[in-house]
Amino acid sequence: MAACTVYTVQSLNSIFHQKQVFFYSTGKKSSRRSGSHSRPCVITCAAAGQSRTVVIGLAADSGCGKSTFMRRLTSVFGGAAEPPRGGNPDSNTLISDTTTVICLDDYHSLDRKGRKEKGVTALDPRANNFDLMYDQVKALKEGVAVEKPIYNHVTGLLDPPELIKPPKILVIEGLHPMFDPRVRDLLDFSIYLDISNEVKFAWKIQRDMTERGHSLESIKASIEARKPDFEAYIDPQKQHADAVIEVLPTQLIPGDNEGKVLRVKLIMKEGVKYFSPVYLFDEGSTISWIPCGRKLTCSYPGIKFFYGPESYFGHEVTVAEMDGQFDRLDELIYVESHLSNLSTKFYGEVTQQMLKHSDFPGSNNGTGLFQTIIGLKIRDLYEQIIAGKATAPAGAAKA
Repeated sequence: MAACTVYTVQSLNSIFHQKQVFFYSTGKKSSRRSGSHSRPCVITCAAAGQSRTVVIGLAADSGCGKSTFMRRLTSVFGGAAEPPRGGNPDSNTLISDTTTVICLDDYHSLDRKGRKEKGVTALDPRANNFDLMYDQVKALKEGVAVEKPIYNHVTGLLDPPELIKPPKILVIEGLHPMFDPRVRDLLDFSIYLDISNEVKFAWKIQRDMTERGHSLESIKASIEARKPDFEAYIDPQKQHADAVIEVLPTQLIPGDNEGKVLRVKLIMKEGVKYFSPVYLFDEGSTISWIPCGRKLTCSYPGIKFFYGPESYFGHEVTVAEMDGQFDRLDELIYVESHLSNLSTKFYGEVTQQMLKHSDFPGSNNGTGLFQTIIGLKIRDLYEQIIAGKATAPAGAAKA
């Protein structure tokens, strides 16, 4: 038996209505229909047990490392992530052999001029089309291609849509992947990148003053202008995340505000299906560890790790923390050997991934380390979900 889903197309942006139709193989041609439709329709059929798209959500403010995280994640699955071939050169979508990454800016309902006229920022829900976001993510999760809109970051305009086919893994990244409860319920796993105000300010100064020639006053004004909407609509999403990577100023250098040495926390929610938190030395214990010595080179101010259980927005979580930075990435294998539940395929895979992308931002500190680990955990989660779906029909048949 095969279950088929009928989608009637309402617009170029592919908002679908859905009906389930079941076809029974009898050896004869069947003329069963779902009913009459006045609009064109797309019919997709999946045999029992066929794998569906796994959906991952990544939330963060602008300039907080989403792009770097995506590059690390897609690398874990193999294959380079590239824009759709032959499509819009300003497309925000990245496609690899296994993954498709969609930027949720594409669901802006207002272009740059429209936001300015209405006096809203891109962070404001009123500037985004959550109905279309939900419909299209749901369709892709169910194996149906969609015509997704494109927000052009160069021109600030809404470009014609592009065809997105359902991948094995769909990553939706941007400002609002966990804002709408309907979209949130579609996620198989969710991550929030939480950059503290102090670090965000230091990063923005380094980028905008050095690379873009902005003044300190204009940078401060830009941050302050976004702050109310960020605190109202973006930051609250972290309470829903399955994992949070929190980036804070170091505690190893008193009064440091340069943002070059960082304290990074990996906050992992307990009880998440297909996900087991990473632990240091002894699961469930509270541990503080300074690994510097003969096996790990540490220049000033050194490196300090922490591990232990905590509470986060009323949820039980496990926290792994790294303060400081590595001098030599090849020595990371020493730290890796003391971490468990990494979901690696072989001994030293974390170190190998870090060395492979040593030129990525954060590769010498906890941001790169924990992004890499979460990437490996997502690969394991995906494999468990697919294995579970593959064995489900056999179990049902036995019953």
